[in-house]
Amino acid sequence: MSSGVVVGSGPNGLAAAITLARAGVQVTVLEAADEIGGGTRSSEAILPGLLHDHCSAIHPMAVGSPFLRNLDLERYGLQWAWPEIDCAHPLDDGSAGVLYRSVADTAGGLGADERAWRLLFERPVAAYDRIAGDIMRPLLRLPRHPISLARFGIPALAPATVLAGLFATEQARALFGGAAAHAFHPLHRPLSASIGLGILTAGHRYGWAVAVGGSQRITDALAAVLADLGGKIETGVHVRSAADLPPTDLTLWDVTPTAVADILGDRLPPRILEAYRRFRYGPAVFKVDFAVEGGVPWTAEPARRAGTVHLGGTFTEIAATERDIDSGHLPDRPFVLVGQQYLADPGRSAGSVHPVWTYAHVPHGYTGDATAAIITQIERFAPGFRDRIIGTSVRTTTEFAAYNPNYVGGNIMTGAKNIPQLLFGPRKSLHPYDIGIPGHYLCSAATPPGPGAHGMCGANAAARALDRLRKYARPLQTVPG
Repeated sequence: MSSGVVVGSGPNGLAAAITLARAGVQVTVLEAADEIGGGTRSSEAILPGLLHDHCSAIHPMAVGSPFLRNLDLERYGLQWAWPEIDCAHPLDDGSAGVLYRSVADTAGGLGADERAWRLLFERPVAAYDRIAGDIMRPLLRLPRHPISLARFGIPALAPATVLAGLFATEQARALFGGAAAHAFHPLHRPLSASIGLGILTAGHRYGWAVAVGGSQRITDALAAVLADLGGKIETGVHVRSAADLPPTDLTLWDVTPTAVADILGDRLPPRILEAYRRFRYGPAVFKVDFAVEGGVPWTAEPARRAGTVHLGGTFTEIAATERDIDSGHLPDRPFVLVGQQYLADPGRSAGSVHPVWTYAHVPHGYTGDATAAIITQIERFAPGFRDRIIGTSVRTTTEFAAYNPNYVGGNIMTGAKNIPQLLFGPRKSLHPYDIGIPGHYLCSAATPPGPGAHGMCGANAAARALDRLRKYARPLQTVPG
């Protein structure tokens, strides 16, 4: 039987391990932390019974992931839940752009922009199950469904500022801009529309779901699948050099490219070592969890029913703040993401006290305190919020990097999503998972298709590893599952 080691137990590491185990590889996952899951962890914070997600929280890409959907994770305790409204983007006049799972309902609420929203999303959403396999793998491949993919992919090549120009209303522009800001990248640059289009299209197909009982349940379900397949997980194991690895046929790395360069050093081919050491990281997050009596008193009524609320004002304001943050300056009103997961999953609350999950976009490596800026931005759209806070839990940018070493400088995207890294991953290659050492592959969110709890980076990398193993080594015995 062939053997494999996966270094790192985030969703991609676990997905890689499951893919190998299903093919008959004897797999061990090595995790440096005492708990598995990477950013997909949850725990009680502030008050007993008040459940907070540590990082990954809302899952439009995971709930429809081709890999996760084929695992029957419900059998292992994972349940998805949806809020009444997926996302709201309030504006200063008390109105809001409102995102529903339904394209028709969303478009119908955007007035003069109904037709534009339908033109942008109806066909890609209808084709999503066909094109997801193309979207969630390396982009430089011959697509299986080229016409359907083109309807999604051609707009994705544009700067977000160009696509925003398709809309006449501030509500539609802001709603799109808030989604585009998830790229942590200036919105005037090419391809800056792609991540926003991806989460909006996936969300219109499957909704912006949360995991009942916290995002940790995704990790728990994946670990249970792996255990059923005979895989093992060892925590508290630090891999600092190649000498720390056991003999094995395959090694998959759910870590950053710079970490691979530090661990393997001159074992890597010089051109790959240089590329990994040049790998760039983008802006960061500063996270504050709140215990809020009675919830957030949003002025815009739809925000009171939305699982996600984007705070950034108009599209023009969002574009300016993202440009400032990318250049290393924290604006007075940074873009703030608010999660109200308890609206879909009431068990996260403690009576009338609700967990409100937030983070602000801040410059890479930011060492200041953005708590006041987050509270002020929420107060802007929910006067009286400050008076309802009964407790906070802060994770600074520095603490984020310590919590998960893949979040270098607090960058939860595992790398800047500039054009080369978005198209190719950590180096220019048709095989972004290969690291130039036989049997070794990179499977972290630095590789396509990028961040999220979807597991596709790990599944894709493991499929590549198995293909090479079958070609150059003994045949594998497939395990049903």
